[in-house]
Amino acid sequence: MLKDSVTFGEAMVMFVAGQPGPLKDIDTFIRRLAGAEVNVAVGLSRLGLSSGWISRLGEDAFGNYIAEYLAREQVDIHGITHDSRYPTGFQLKSKVLEGDPQVQYFRKGSAASSLGEADVDSGYLTGFRHLHMTGIPPALTKSTRAFAYAAMETMKGAGRSVSFDPNLRPSLWSSKEEMRAVINDLACRADWVLPGIEEGEFLTGSRDPQKIADFYLNQGVSLVAVKLGPEGAYFRTPNEEGTVQGFKVKKVVDTVGAGDGFATGLIAGLLRGLSITEAIRQGNAIGSIAVQSVGDHDGYPTKEELKAYLHYHLTGVRTR
Repeated sequence: MLKDSVTFGEAMVMFVAGQPGPLKDIDTFIRRLAGAEVNVAVGLSRLGLSSGWISRLGEDAFGNYIAEYLAREQVDIHGITHDSRYPTGFQLKSKVLEGDPQVQYFRKGSAASSLGEADVDSGYLTGFRHLHMTGIPPALTKSTRAFAYAAMETMKGAGRSVSFDPNLRPSLWSSKEEMRAVINDLACRADWVLPGIEEGEFLTGSRDPQKIADFYLNQGVSLVAVKLGPEGAYFRTPNEEGTVQGFKVKKVVDTVGAGDGFATGLIAGLLRGLSITEAIRQGNAIGSIAVQSVGDHDGYPTKEELKAYLHYHLTGVRTR
């Protein structure tokens, strides 16, 4: 029997500042785990789906921490390899009272950035019915880009579905033109494309959600969901479209991880046979939960917690 969803990328140990202020002035940090793809892998596992993650880690304390952390979260780690030649990356993240935090990466020459096409294990990949990808691995190195293309080709060739979140990181690319070209090329090969509104404007030249969606639908994508921040998300397929309202929150603690939370809810919903509207509502809900916690995926809910959150926000009645 096929497992549910697999993803790949770079995970880093994240040190979150213990108090607000410039990173250079911080004396104490709290250890967490970061990485867009790992956020989704953990999120799906918490929702009760069988989830896998592929990467390369260093044979070091950080690498061991990441593997053990994911195993505790019941993420399948058989796609992980360890390499003594390269280290595991890490990052520092500031604590903010509002707005986006400052993040400094220490990832150049990391073990994950050495992944290449030869590392694609088609037997492992095709043991899952869905692949989730982001635009981060293609930006790291030429070899990780080759891995991304080969992984997508393998899954599409096996008749599996593929979701793609642009997750733009301009600092990792040689130019904005290259970033736009590669990201759009990969997106147009996917089944479900999940850009944010600003990403969509950069990638397609329009800020109109419908035009962003049409850009990808016209090239064969089956579903485009444009994230609109607190307003929710717009979706369009060849046969239907709509806007699903977001969830109001009292206080935004940290915006990092919201987009991955959205992807988690959407993927889980569609793999479980929910309607697109219901799946996107789940995505909006997890995104709103994510911004209320410090870690990238610390606040991601279990299946039961998500059900209770949706019930309360839709009815105003809390469940025990």
